[in-house]
Amino acid sequence: MIRFGLCCLFLEQPIKFRTTTAAALKRLSGDEKAAKLSNIIAHNADALMAALQFCHGQNIGSFRINSQILPVKTHPEQGYDINDLPDADRLIRKFRMCGDYARCHGIRTTFHPDQFVVLNSPREDVVESSIRELEYQTEVATWVNADVINVHGGGGYGDKPAALNRLRANIGRLSDEARCRLTFENDDKTYTPADLYPVCKEADVPLVYDVHHHRCHPDDLSIGEATELALATWSREPLFHISSPRDGWNAKQTYKHHDYIDVRDFPEEWSGLDITVEVEAKAKESAVRKLQQDLTTQPHDN
Repeated sequence: MIRFGLCCLFLEQPIKFRTTTAAALKRLSGDEKAAKLSNIIAHNADALMAALQFCHGQNIGSFRINSQILPVKTHPEQGYDINDLPDADRLIRKFRMCGDYARCHGIRTTFHPDQFVVLNSPREDVVESSIRELEYQTEVATWVNADVINVHGGGGYGDKPAALNRLRANIGRLSDEARCRLTFENDDKTYTPADLYPVCKEADVPLVYDVHHHRCHPDDLSIGEATELALATWSREPLFHISSPRDGWNAKQTYKHHDYIDVRDFPEEWSGLDITVEVEAKAKESAVRKLQQDLTTQPHDN
């Protein structure tokens, strides 16, 4: 059975996550900063519970959690330890309640760190900040029962074999808790499924197959072959991504996401699989609902 996933935000539902900036926090005193962060985080924990409850009610089996649910957490100057905030125990309990709810109702939770997380950068400061971000999201993942922290392979830097070797090496710098949740995703410009598969197999890191990215940046693998390779890297329920091009497949830029998913873009090869498919579309919950309906009422071919 396919479990569909909603990514981070809502279009129609009044469920909003709050954030702030390092610049805004810098203008505050220490106590004011701590109080503001505590207030925002409490709100976000409540919003996450509302999101999970919505997903349960709408038969949406997975929810991707916004990377900034603890805003500015790893900033070099304005970052913080949640245990230093007012009511830290209460904040963590709120997130643990979300994890209990997700576990009880069979809702999968995942993370997809921002683009600045680049494990294979040749710059040590970038790698160190990336590791800090992955470890922060791991901490929240343990509270909310998330089993995936998904990143792209990173840059090619003019030497893809060397860049992939750095990626292999830096996996080992993660904690066991982060390492067991780490996944790699093929992207639309640099790394294809064929590029990442050997790293994934060698390092025992699952491959998140993004079929839209594969269509934008193909290799010698067919969709069916890439699907099979990705499936072979998972020891738990596989996670895939689906999206459609905003301006169609004949446009110059096919990587931009449409509001909805064209049902013809959904691979026939995925039918009947037991997988999670995160729907990356600008219409958010409306796009998930429409795809679910279209797959049950409209035949599609590729």
